[in-house]
Amino acid sequence: MIIPVVALIGLIAILPKGGDDTEQAAPLAGVSATAETTSVAPVEETTAEPLQETTPAAATTEVAALEPTAEAAPETTPVEPVEEPVVEEPADPGLSVTQGQAVVSAENYISFAPFSRTGLIGQLEYEGFATADAEFAADAIGADWMEQAALKAESYLEFTAFSESGLVDQLEYEGFTSEEALYGVANVTVDWMEQAALKAKSYLEMGGFSRSGLVDQLLYEGFSQAQAEHGADSVGL
Repeated sequence: MIIPVVALIGLIAILPKGGDDTEQAAPLAGVSATAETTSVAPVEETTAEPLQETTPAAATTEVAALEPTAEAAPETTPVEPVEEPVVEEPADPGLSVTQGQAVVSAENYISFAPFSRTGLIGQLEYEGFATADAEFAADAIGADWMEQAALKAESYLEFTAFSESGLVDQLEYEGFTSEEALYGVANVTVDWMEQAALKAKSYLEMGGFSRSGLVDQLLYEGFSQAQAEHGADSVGL
């Protein structure tokens, strides 16, 4: 009878120890499961939500930024007004083709050398223009014929020697009016004594002259008596 009592006591001692272990193990398993579920859930929720919201926002901003740039290009297209300059202005109403050509030719001649009005008309006629077109062109270019006479007088004096009256006669021969010729000669800077000396020298180069013969020739050319004698003196006669 003593042995079974001891065995019962041993069984009782073993049973409470095993119950305590299982009760302590259960809460540990529960704590670890709770920790695992808690740590996984927030990571998935936080990571997924901001990524999905940021991506469409950036795409929308880029598209919005690109759209105004594409629309700005058409606004810079007002180039058409540049092509509008008036090309019709040069066409003078009532100006025929032959008149236009005569005007161009007259302007070219005047830019190259001085002309009287009649001299320019004669030159244009020589070029084959009709008299009416030549006269039209001479009047259309708006030349100052007084100034042309002065320029012509200067060009003659650069070429050969003249007396004052001889230069006036030469300008009239070129078609300048008497008024234009006188104006032209009066508006050149020239020493008539020097012109007489130059003329006397040119005569002696062409042939033999006595003093009186040279003086007479210079008088015939329009030099005054004093100028003619000065010319003869300058060449040693």
